[in-house]
Amino acid sequence: MRIAVLALLWGSSFLWIKLALEGGIAPLHVTIVRCALGAAVLLVLARSARQRLPRARRIWGHLLVAALFCNALPFLLFSIGEQTVDSGVAGVMNATTPLWSLGLGLLLGTERGLGPKRLAGLLLGFGGTLLIFAPWQQSGLATWGALALLAAAVSYAVAFAYMARHLIGHGTPPLALSAAQLLAATGLTTLGLPASPHTESAPTLTGVLALVALGVLGTGLTFHLNSRLIADEGPTAAATVGYLLPVVSVGLGALVLGEEVGVRVLAGMAVVLVGVGLTRVATARTRPEPHLPSSDRTAARSTPVSARTTSGVSSTSSQPTAPTPATCQGDSM
Repeated sequence: MRIAVLALLWGSSFLWIKLALEGGIAPLHVTIVRCALGAAVLLVLARSARQRLPRARRIWGHLLVAALFCNALPFLLFSIGEQTVDSGVAGVMNATTPLWSLGLGLLLGTERGLGPKRLAGLLLGFGGTLLIFAPWQQSGLATWGALALLAAAVSYAVAFAYMARHLIGHGTPPLALSAAQLLAATGLTTLGLPASPHTESAPTLTGVLALVALGVLGTGLTFHLNSRLIADEGPTAAATVGYLLPVVSVGLGALVLGEEVGVRVLAGMAVVLVGVGLTRVATARTRPEPHLPSSDRTAARSTPVSARTTSGVSSTSSQPTAPTPATCQGDSM
C-alpha cells in the first residue's frame, strides 16, 4: 500500500507541473517555489528529528554543485519541456535517467564489467528512447521541449555521479543534507529571477494549488515517505516505485488532462523499462554490498532511493550514493 501511495505522489509531479504551467505560472517560478516548499518541509522534518544543517564550507560547496544538477537545472528543464510536451511523455523521459547514469559510469570508468545482460539492457533502453522520439516521422517527438526533458534526465545522471563521489560519508544526517541541498537550489534558481519574463495576468487558483502540491507533496513529503520505506523494507522494495512512475505519469495525464498516448510511445516506454530492469538485475547479481562500518551501513540503508536509483536503476558509482532529496528522482525528479 505504501509503495502505491509513494508511486502516486511521486509520479503525479509531472501532472502538477503541467497544471501549474497551464495556470499561468512561468517555468522558472515553478522551479523556485517547488524548491522552496520542498526545503521548508524537509527543514521541519529535520528539526523534528533533531538533525542540524551542515556547517562546513566544503560540504556546502559540493551541495551547490549537487543542487544545480540534481534540482535547479532538471526541475527547470522539466518545466520548460512540459510547455510543449505531454506530462505522460515527461515521465517516460525521466525513466531514461538510469541509462544515462550507466553510460556516464562507463565513460568515467566507475562502471566495470559490462556483461551481456547489462549491455542488452543499455541498448534496449536507448532503443526505446529512440522509438519514443521517432525522428524519422513527422509526428515524432524530436522537438526542443522533448530534448529539454531528455537533458533533465542527463542532468540527474551527472548529479548522481558527483554526489556519490563528494557527498557520502561526511556525517551529515540525510534529512538535514537534503534540506540544505534544496535550500541551495532555491538560492540558485532565485538568481535567475531578473531574467524571467514578466507576465501581466495573475496565475489561476488551479495553477497555484498545483504548485503547492508539487512542492509539498511531490517534493518534501515524497522524500520523507521514501526514506521511511527504505528504512522499513529496504532499497529493493523502494526501487519498485521507480518502475511505476512512468505508468503513473502516463495514466494521470490521460485521465486528468486527456492526453493521448500513441502505441509507439507506449511501446517505447515498455522497451525502456525492460532495458532498465535488465541493467538492475545484472547489477544486483554482480555487485556486492560495500563493506561499511555499522553506522555508515545504517545511513546507506536510509538513503532515499532517488540517490541510488532513479526510475529503478543504480547510480554510476560502486559506492553507496549520497543522501539526496526525493526530487532527484522524478519529476523530479
